[in-house]
Amino acid sequence: MKTKFLLAVGLMFGLATMPLQAQVKIGFINADYILSQMPEAKQVEEDLKNTQKQYETLYQGKVKDFQDKLAAFEKMNADTKTPDIIKQDKEKELQNLQTSIQEFQQNSQSSLQKKQAQLLQPLLKKIEENMHAVANENAYTHVFNYDAGMGTAPILLHYPSEAAISDLVLKKMGITPKPVTAAAAPAAAPAAAKPAAAPAAAKPAAPKK
Repeated sequence: MKTKFLLAVGLMFGLATMPLQAQVKIGFINADYILSQMPEAKQVEEDLKNTQKQYETLYQGKVKDFQDKLAAFEKMNADTKTPDIIKQDKEKELQNLQTSIQEFQQNSQSSLQKKQAQLLQPLLKKIEENMHAVANENAYTHVFNYDAGMGTAPILLHYPSEAAISDLVLKKMGITPKPVTAAAAPAAAPAAAKPAAAPAAAKPAAPKK
């Protein structure tokens, strides 16, 4: 964030040294605000929620299987008649199941993040293309994004109201802006779905000798 802020400041100072005849005109957009009002974004969010639900269903099945086998192991482990080699084999099986659950949790989170990026890419490209069109039509020489991304502090700290062109970009895309100014706090983009937390490590008791 600090690097992006310094870069933005550097660009602004660089612009200040340009000749007056260059007729610099600066605008900004709030990409998250625009994205939140695009109908396609709602479909992206729905797709992510459906994928998350599939992952959670499989995840909960794995957890239940582990818990059932752990309960059976604890009962078997308390039986002194059960050979140690059987107890050790079941213990290893439980450890493998627990590892599988943890790996699935990590992989599903990574998969959701990749899917979100893949689904949002064409929407962000559409925003960029329409932003360039609006900038060219209105003689903006430079256009900045309002912030460094969802959940970050704004990069743009002061601006004239006419520099806000998010609504112009929305109208260019055929979308009527909602009654919220582009300078308002950025609206959240479709959130990356997160799988449920992994079960607490439950190491089976060591077989009794």
